[in-house]
Amino acid sequence: MIKIAIIIGSTRPGRNAEAVARWVLGIAKNRGDAEFELVDIKDFNLPLLDEAVPPSMGQYSRPHTKAWAAKVASFDAYVFVTPEYNHGPSGALKNAIDYLYREWNNKAAGFVSYGSAGGVRAVEQLRLVMGELQVADVRAQVMLSLFTDFENFSTFKPAALHEKSANTMLDQLIAWGGALKVLRDK
Repeated sequence: MIKIAIIIGSTRPGRNAEAVARWVLGIAKNRGDAEFELVDIKDFNLPLLDEAVPPSMGQYSRPHTKAWAAKVASFDAYVFVTPEYNHGPSGALKNAIDYLYREWNNKAAGFVSYGSAGGVRAVEQLRLVMGELQVADVRAQVMLSLFTDFENFSTFKPAALHEKSANTMLDQLIAWGGALKVLRDK
């Protein structure tokens, strides 16, 4: 079975990302066709990119970068749970992604987003970034509205229809993640 990280893509106090990620994990654990783990970028205390050498060189000098690299490298695919802040993903998520290069290569990504417009603009930006990192992003995504899927914009109460979207995204992610694992294993 492939290993999939569900990455909590916000470090903001009072963030909704953790509740959304735990919801995704609950759906994922009912499947039995992959291993899933929550990964909280907040736990890695990544300052603004502070490595002197570009990530593509793989010459990490900082302990926080080495720990983050080891964690990311241990997975075959990723679900990025991202808020939409000012028409884009959180700065903390973009920073965490930018720390690494090879650890992301030839893997797959899916997206669960939330915001006033379902977080779709944040995901569109992340899709461009994934292309540069040689990550195959799947078409299906989960889009959650702050107006209808959160009570008072803070208590996560997703509409039932989103579970189907999550499973469709996970179906695609597991298929692509498995195919790319074969490629990496050659």
